[in-house]
Amino acid sequence: MTLVFEQLLNGLQFGVMLFLLAAGLTLIFGIMGVINLAHGSLYMVGAYAAAFAAAQTGSFLLAVLAGLTAAALIGMAMELLVLRRLYARDHLDQVLATFALILIFNQSVTILFGRQPLFVSVPPALNGSVQLLPGLSYPVYRLAIIAVGLLVALGLYLLINRTRIGMLVRAGATHREMVRALGVDIRLLYTAVFGLGALLAGLAGLMAGPILAVQVGMGEQILIMTFVVVVIGGVGSIRGAFFGALIVGLVDTCLRAFMPGLLRHVMTGSEADALGAGIASMGIYLLMAIVLLVRPKGLFPAHV
Repeated sequence: MTLVFEQLLNGLQFGVMLFLLAAGLTLIFGIMGVINLAHGSLYMVGAYAAAFAAAQTGSFLLAVLAGLTAAALIGMAMELLVLRRLYARDHLDQVLATFALILIFNQSVTILFGRQPLFVSVPPALNGSVQLLPGLSYPVYRLAIIAVGLLVALGLYLLINRTRIGMLVRAGATHREMVRALGVDIRLLYTAVFGLGALLAGLAGLMAGPILAVQVGMGEQILIMTFVVVVIGGVGSIRGAFFGALIVGLVDTCLRAFMPGLLRHVMTGSEADALGAGIASMGIYLLMAIVLLVRPKGLFPAHV
């Protein structure tokens, strides 16, 4: 029972990380109509900026500030210099341009930091474990990630549904030309939304630093799963991104943890491990296919 509860917490932690990425991605695509393959690069930028600041200053708070600032500023610069010219272009042009940005970001990071991964220590205040159940001690840092992710989800809900900015964002997602006709500076709105999405990606990256190695190409590894989350939840839907991320996080984690053990009841250990790993790797894609068959627009479509 403790193992199941631990893996559910791991899945929840992974899910809120995916949500931070998926929320920004679905905002950008839902409002701007831009397929941004370089969104994972902003995740990498946040991780590297935080790791560098932590190594130079030894302060976790300064590292957080550096990661958020770097991701937001680079994201807005990317929107101003590149993506603004692609809004009226075909999706293929957007894919090619943002794929080129991935290569530029990866090579730039390689030049600045080298190819060796950077390892970030867990901040002392969040080090250690807390006993949740008899026999189950869970890392405080992972609990902090879950708490931050849930707070961000609540903050985004309030921002989108309870503020004037949120009203403009929702209107821009569905009636872009009408918002422009009412005198709203749609270009400024786009830049602000893109900056918010980049900041969320940077937040996910800096929080992942102490858990995963900070390395070149880390953004592409998680970007595919982020797109799966967006498709399952519904394009342009923050609520869909939240529930889709939790579902994907829990399904992926539980399949990787329990599928090989379940298969050992019906086949040998080596075969069970190999087949279990394969099923776990493609589990979320099978889930996406099932969701699309039942609900082609996702679980929570068309509502930001």
